[in-house]
Amino acid sequence: MDAPTPAPAQQQQAAKPGPINDADVEDWKKRFNDVLAKPGEHVHSKSPETSQPWNSSFFGCFSPIDTCLVTWCLPCITFGKTHHRLRKSGTLEGYEPINTSCLLFCGSGCFGLHWIPMSMQRADLRAKHNLQGNCLTDIATACCCALCDLVQQDKEAAYRELSSPNVVQQAPAAAGGMTYPAEQKQ
Repeated sequence: MDAPTPAPAQQQQAAKPGPINDADVEDWKKRFNDVLAKPGEHVHSKSPETSQPWNSSFFGCFSPIDTCLVTWCLPCITFGKTHHRLRKSGTLEGYEPINTSCLLFCGSGCFGLHWIPMSMQRADLRAKHNLQGNCLTDIATACCCALCDLVQQDKEAAYRELSSPNVVQQAPAAAGGMTYPAEQKQ
């Protein structure tokens, strides 16, 4: 006997993509494997002499308060948002709060290993925007004050990505004012 054909609503639900993106999974696997293949190279890495200071203070994690509160309650959301800014869209185009990186952070946090993806993401942020720091500082900030680290990364990524020359920002449309339809003569 044949199985019943699913209703159109069930077919549509099955076609809807979930929060896990296969490209993100492959990217994270590649990055983890790279670190595992060359641990000494990563541990001893540091920023070049020409690197810039961070725009956002490490202990400025209470401002803005909404980012602070979201990070306190759901740190995975902030982690995933920063990852999206760095790897996909500086303007957060296409961003979903529950994404592959968010779930990776949750899973690693269950085992007390949240500091690994956090320090890797901090290193990516430093490398992409030529910021000061080194691997040991990345690990120390992730271990000692994870929430301050997450907020600093998010604020820095937002600042750097939006001020990057590669990001095209649209100017707001000129206000045309209010118009009234023309009266019809009878």
